[in-house]
Amino acid sequence: MNKAIEKEFVKKLEANQNIAHKICRIYATGEAEHKDLFQEITIQLWKAYPKFRGDAKFSTWMYRVALNTAITLYRKQKRRIKTQEWDQYAFKIKAEEYDDTTEQNLKLMYQAIKELNDIDKALVFLYLEDKNYTEISETLGISEVNARVKMNRVKKKLKELLSID
Repeated sequence: MNKAIEKEFVKKLEANQNIAHKICRIYATGEAEHKDLFQEITIQLWKAYPKFRGDAKFSTWMYRVALNTAITLYRKQKRRIKTQEWDQYAFKIKAEEYDDTTEQNLKLMYQAIKELNDIDKALVFLYLEDKNYTEISETLGISEVNARVKMNRVKKKLKELLSID
C-alpha cells in the first residue's frame, strides 16, 4: 500500500485507539495479554483496511473488527494469543496509557463484565460507549429488538454479579 493510505490509517487509528484499549481491558486478563491483543487488533485492522468502504463510520467499523478479533482469538485459543511479528507492521502509534488505580468501582464493573459470555461483553462495551441500539445491532449483526432484549438481561445479570439492589 502507498504511504498516503498508511498515513491515513495511522491517523484514524491514533484518534480511535481508545476503542481497542477498552476492548483489550474487557477481554485480556493482564498487561501482557492486553498488549498482545492490542497488537493483534492493530494488525487485523491494517489487513482489513483496504476493504473499508466508508459506508459506516471508521469507529463503528473498528469496533466490529476489534471485537471480532478479540472474540475469535479467545474462543479458538482458550485465552492464549498467538501474535504475529510486529516488525512487519512498523506503525509508529503513540500509545495512551490508562491509569485505573483510583477507579475501584470501574475495576469491579470490569470484573463483573469478564464473567459474561463473549457476545454479552461486546454488547455491554458498546452500550458503555454510548452507542444507540441501531449502532449496536449493526456492529454485532443482530436485530435492534434483540439488542434491547439482550441488554435488559445483561443489566439484570450485572446487578446480580455486583449485588446491587
